[in-house]
Amino acid sequence: MNIAIVGTGYVGLVSGTCFAEVGFDVTCVDIDEKKIDDLRHGIIPIYEPRLDEMVKKNVEAGRLHFSTSLADVIDVVEVVFSAVGTPPDEDGSADLKYVLSVAKTFGENIRKYTILVTKSTVPVGTAAKVKEAVQTALDRRGENIPFDVASNPEFLKEGAAIKDFMSPDRVVIGTESERARTVISRLYKPFMLKDERMIYTDIPSAEMIKYAANSMLATRISFMNDIANLCELVGANVNMVRKGIGTDTRIGKKFLYPGCGYGGSCFPKDVKALIKTAEQNGYRMEVLQAVENVNERQKSILFDKLMRHFNGDLKGRTIALWGLAFKPETDDMREAPSLILIDKISDAGGSVKVYDPVAMNECRRRLGDKVTYCKDMYEAAIDADAIMLVTEWNEFRVPSYAALERIMAEKVILDGRNIYDPDEAAEHGFTYMCIGR
Repeated sequence: MNIAIVGTGYVGLVSGTCFAEVGFDVTCVDIDEKKIDDLRHGIIPIYEPRLDEMVKKNVEAGRLHFSTSLADVIDVVEVVFSAVGTPPDEDGSADLKYVLSVAKTFGENIRKYTILVTKSTVPVGTAAKVKEAVQTALDRRGENIPFDVASNPEFLKEGAAIKDFMSPDRVVIGTESERARTVISRLYKPFMLKDERMIYTDIPSAEMIKYAANSMLATRISFMNDIANLCELVGANVNMVRKGIGTDTRIGKKFLYPGCGYGGSCFPKDVKALIKTAEQNGYRMEVLQAVENVNERQKSILFDKLMRHFNGDLKGRTIALWGLAFKPETDDMREAPSLILIDKISDAGGSVKVYDPVAMNECRRRLGDKVTYCKDMYEAAIDADAIMLVTEWNEFRVPSYAALERIMAEKVILDGRNIYDPDEAAEHGFTYMCIGR
């Protein structure tokens, strides 16, 4: 089966590569000529473990192709996946201009029955707009070519996207057409050899599932951050609380780790979009409003602790940030707590030295010379008055306290992910601050 995927970001490139890996002929389409040219030469625009080797393998096998034109390939494909971005507008709603542009191009160029599947995260009701855009384009052509639209939301975690696609815990297929359902199901059969994990729904429900899932996970994170902050005030240990509630099978252990706030391309955007969808329908999402408020506050919590420690004066102080990406195993800094911390420290008169295993180039692109870039975690710590652990990369987990004692100006560690042992830090004379303990 031949398929096309429009959009070569995380979702599009990973999806296309994984479909090619199991034998489908895939063309990834993007209007960015440089990105497509880079991909043709094996230059991957994002960091995702194993993705570069899989792209190279499938290009060499003749199963994975890249193009700047959907019109050039649409005649030979049976399914077009739309995986373009849906950035938030100023009011928090999802901007659908790229999604509708794909629909328009699809309608202008199909010559036979083809399915347009939306993989982007889109608000409920988007499929109806997509269908209308396709039909409008067909009407302008004066042609009556059959087509179907469907919703197939993605559930990929950055840093584990390939594993998530190749071994999905569920595949949601929202469609009104039995024909489309049959075709899309056939695409996912190679990933379902051991057991059936496909969920068939109507299209609005499929669109809602993605937002509801991400909003639930964001809610768990903000809830634990709220609990952690209260634990500090009353003398409780949030790690013990987390274990105590996580063993309740009704609650479970995942996404109960407190920290300095969530970021990335999904949770912040999707929570805002769902809040906006509710507003547009005359309803207020009280819980998600609180989730968003708690998260924004949490991104500043390490800075607040730092200011208290230095009596509100950071002038002339040097702060080392360990970790820039919003989570490990990605270079994605969208909505990352590190950006808030860097701004606040700089505005308070402090200077910032940074190190991240993979996000340094992304930081340079975003911040230029606002910070000092270091080749490793210890160079960042030289003459630093404090270290802030922001992203829990593995290489940060066992620091040499002896080395840090020799190179730091003051022995202060602010652990934004609770990965260090407070007693061990204290044994080496460090002032140690974390979240909820």
